[in-house]
Amino acid sequence: MKSLFSPRKATVAMAIAAAFSLTACQAPAKKAEAPAAETVKPVDTAVLKRDLGDGLYEMAYSPASKALFVASAQAFKDVNGGMIYRLDPATLETKGETHTDLKNFGTAIDEQGSVFYTTNSLDGAISKVDAQSGKVLQRLVFPGKISKEGYPAGAREVLWHGNELYVGRVADPGYISVVDTKTFKLKTEIKNAGKWVTGIIYSPVTERIYAANGSGEILVINPRTHKIEKRWTAGDGKEYLFLNMAEDPSTGRLFVTDDSKGKATLVFDERTGKVIKRIEGDSLGIKFDAKRNEIFISQRESKKVLQLDATTYAVKNSWSFEQNPNSLLIGPDNNTLYVTLKAEFNKDSSTKGTDGIARITLK
Repeated sequence: MKSLFSPRKATVAMAIAAAFSLTACQAPAKKAEAPAAETVKPVDTAVLKRDLGDGLYEMAYSPASKALFVASAQAFKDVNGGMIYRLDPATLETKGETHTDLKNFGTAIDEQGSVFYTTNSLDGAISKVDAQSGKVLQRLVFPGKISKEGYPAGAREVLWHGNELYVGRVADPGYISVVDTKTFKLKTEIKNAGKWVTGIIYSPVTERIYAANGSGEILVINPRTHKIEKRWTAGDGKEYLFLNMAEDPSTGRLFVTDDSKGKATLVFDERTGKVIKRIEGDSLGIKFDAKRNEIFISQRESKKVLQLDATTYAVKNSWSFEQNPNSLLIGPDNNTLYVTLKAEFNKDSSTKGTDGIARITLK
């Protein structure tokens, strides 16, 4: 029997996963002993950060339980199962932990905030979790082809829309599994979705679902028919591996990140499907705040989080971290931004430290 975490599976795990410092006070030194160029860095009081655990990925805020949930895959080397952390959204103090037999990655929460869903990417599954207790209520392991190495198509991003869940599958060709939330059973599959389905969002403007993929396409999907109606590309002849998306409904702009091939954020006009702006720089997670008219981008490679004016695209603020910023979540007050921070991987799939989480108070 093959070990659950063979080198091959650890490599696959990291590939799918790729599909966030407190300054100590010191007594003053004697003037003669202090290096001439040494300066004291000011503490950014707007940022609250703590180390939390291994394998942190996406977050969900539950208004019903007033809690911040963080999905964790735990370590990839020699560790089975994952964790779901329940945090105080103001202090980031741990209020509860749910140990799961499968590793957790993507998250989505229903309209009432009473339950949320987390994808179990490595096992091709999705779990339904009670937002009050953190208990896993149901799980669905998707049917489908198993690779020659023995692994299912990864379940990456999940979108809650109405009475359905849309789960992007990391495969070539990729596809989207549609789940009925009432029965928690597979309803249908949207096939031929390009190589690796990554981000998925719903547009209230066009009443369509957008799915990004590793082929550099944005799929425009009708949620009533589950049919792909259009495929948008950058149209510039360059290769892209699109990841995550955010939308400005008032202007019909779709923001799309590429942290691999394109190293940029592309802005699509939803009325034409054409790119109207290219924001250079590595970009992974992205969120749009309509109330603040701002865009937030996590730069995993540059170890920064950017705050941009959504009209001019000018950088209004940025925060640097020792770890690599990954997923973003805007708090319900629109004045708070949560960031998961990833420690770097070693060649043997272990990490160089513990993952963390940051809470940024926006000005």
